Amino acid sequence: MKCPFCQHEDTQVLDTRVSEEGDSIRRRRRCGKCDKRFTTYERIELVMPYVVKKNGSRTEYSAAKLRGSLTLALRKRPVAAPAVDAAVLSIEEKLLTSGKREVDTGYIGELVMQELQRLDKIAYIRFASVYKNFEDLAEFQDAIAEVGQDRKPRKS
Repeated sequence: MKCPFCQHEDTQVLDTRVSEEGDSIRRRRRCGKCDKRFTTYERIELVMPYVVKKNGSRTEYSAAKLRGSLTLALRKRPVAAPAVDAAVLSIEEKLLTSGKREVDTGYIGELVMQELQRLDKIAYIRFASVYKNFEDLAEFQDAIAEVGQDRKPRKS
């Protein structure tokens, strides 16, 4: 760490503490040359991957767009807001742990479909019909049959 006063590269750490919020580390340092003291903070920087669209353009990841897609599919469905928040966090975690610097929209769409299938089958069908661009009734029936396989039989 360079000294901010004399730019000397040899500094000594005198004290290290975790911040009250627990999101950073505070270090008191002393310069070996000019003997001045200063404080540094270390924070975690999470960088989401860029999103590559179908046309090849790249854009920054947007949590608001992801939440908007989920909310649109879940409109008028009995799914609580905390469940939507958990789904967004789950998708973001998968994007971060993928280790990729760029992901295509198809990958994000598949992650959204997985979460919607878990949350609400109707919302899953809604999203899938737009995402997969259903063009006829047979594609709807196939998607419904796929979701229906997970369903438990009703007791009469």
